[in-house]
Order: sequence, then C-alpha cells, then structure tokens
Amino acid sequence: MSEPGIVVFAYHDVGYECLDALISRGCRVLAVFTHQDNPEERIWFKSVAELARQHHIPVHTPDSVNTPEWVARIRELAPDIIFSFYYRNMICQEILDIPRLGAFNMHGSLLPKYRGRVPINWAVLHGETETGATLHWMVKRPDAGDIVDQEAVPIGPRDTAQEVFIRATVAARKVLERSIDAIKAGRASRHPQDEMKASYFGGRKPEDGRIDWYASAQKIFNLIRAVTHPYPGAFTDVGGRQLLVWRAEPRMDCVGTPGQVVSVAPLRVASGQGCLEILNWQWHGGPEQEGATHGLRLNQVLSDTAPRAASV
Repeated sequence: MSEPGIVVFAYHDVGYECLDALISRGCRVLAVFTHQDNPEERIWFKSVAELARQHHIPVHTPDSVNTPEWVARIRELAPDIIFSFYYRNMICQEILDIPRLGAFNMHGSLLPKYRGRVPINWAVLHGETETGATLHWMVKRPDAGDIVDQEAVPIGPRDTAQEVFIRATVAARKVLERSIDAIKAGRASRHPQDEMKASYFGGRKPEDGRIDWYASAQKIFNLIRAVTHPYPGAFTDVGGRQLLVWRAEPRMDCVGTPGQVVSVAPLRVASGQGCLEILNWQWHGGPEQEGATHGLRLNQVLSDTAPRAASV
C-alpha cells in the first residue's frame, strides 16, 4: 500500500513541532496551510511556513480555506489524512469529509475541558494544576470530536502560560508520534468525550488583561502569570496612564482598600483579599522596572491621583 498523503493545517510552535514530527518519520505531506504573520502580533514562535519550504512542501496562506475554490483544490490533492495543529481558523465540514482516513486536530488541553481558544492561558488563569495536549477527530463543533490520545502536563503554582505552553508542545509531539502509525493504518482510537465535563472558552483580547483590584490577590496573580511575556500583559490605569504588571506575588498577610498602595518596599497593593506584591512593572511605552527599586516613584503617582485608595 502506498504511503498515505497528508494535508496539514498548522501554525505556532505546536504546528512546527508536529509538522517536523511528520517529516522526520518520512510521511508524505502534500501541502501545508498556515497563516501570514500579523505585523501587530509579537511573533515569538517558530515558523511553520519556513519549515515546510525547507522540505519543499507547498505552502498556502489563504484568508479562508472554506471557499469553493480552495475546497476544490484540496479535493484535487486527494489527501488520505488531514491534520490541524494550532491552525487558527475553522475548517468547513466539506473539507473534513475529504480524507478517507479522517481529519484530526491537536488541542492544547485535556479535553473535554477547555475547548476553544487559548486553552493554556485560560487554564493558568483559573489556577489549574495540570493541562495537556489532546489529539482528536475533527467534527463540525470545535474540539468536540472523539479523542485519539492525550498527554497531561503539570502547571506549577508560579508557572507562566509560556512555560506551560512549552511543556504542552512537547506533549503534543509525543501524542502525535505514538498515534501516527495507527492513523495511517486506519486504526485510530475513538473515545467519545463526556459532554457533562466539557467547558468552552473564547479568545482573549489585550483589554481582558485589565486588573480588577476587588478580586483576590490569588486571582490577580493567576491573571498576571496567564498573560505575562510574551503575551500582552496584565495592566491597570493610574492617573490616565497604563501600568503593566509583568511579575508579582500574592501576599495574604496584609489588608487595605482595593487598589491602595500599602507598602513601598516591598511594593504592595491591596486587593479584595490580601495584597499583591509587584515585582516587575512598566509604564506603557517605557522600560520595564523592578517594584522594590522604583516603588517610591509609583507610590507618588498613586498618591497624586487618588490620595488614599488608588484605582491601580
């Protein structure tokens, strides 16, 4: 039997690693569909397009693959398998029905939990202690198809989303490598998801990083580590200026009015429960600072704008 033909939809580090895994195993990749990098987005991850071109695999970057023209072109490729590895757009059912051996997606969570967009960021924000990578059959509903295989990774109490994402990328490659032979042979596992345990989350925008000082210090801390570098960051408004908080620690042994600076060295701001000790921060457009070194200056700004209870 000839080697099955594969069409890959991929982006980001998970896309890169999973495509590299297919190439390393000698799989017959017919084409790669990926995205043009957004000039307004910080590109900190590897390029799927560059990897494909290095191996002389045709690369396509349409705004949508769901047009009649692209559906026809994919049908002409006659793939036996379709893979989606962190591709950001939905793929229509007409395309999913083309491959005789199935269409499969790699998702960055332990499905059925955290279906939808940026699942690792959401898991860190909600204080989860583990997440993972799941390979599943693709169906019309996002991330709802039968599970082929999955691998868990831990989330430490101070891990950032990027640190967890690196582990999940390793797990994704591992899951694909141990599943690919069965998929190519038409023997991929199918384990239905438990809809009673399913959860779904949408995409996040920079504005979603706004700090609510009436939340607990632990919740604010989780937000900060979920959106810190290389993501847009958690922020608050101070006297008409935006202050970004990149690193902090929750402290439960102090109290104050939410948003009030209760200590300068260390720099601590009261929340709805406990205080947040700010370790690294930055005025929008300025250099990143350390709280203990520049706390007095920050305190003065807060005092000028809100003498007792700062709306940090």
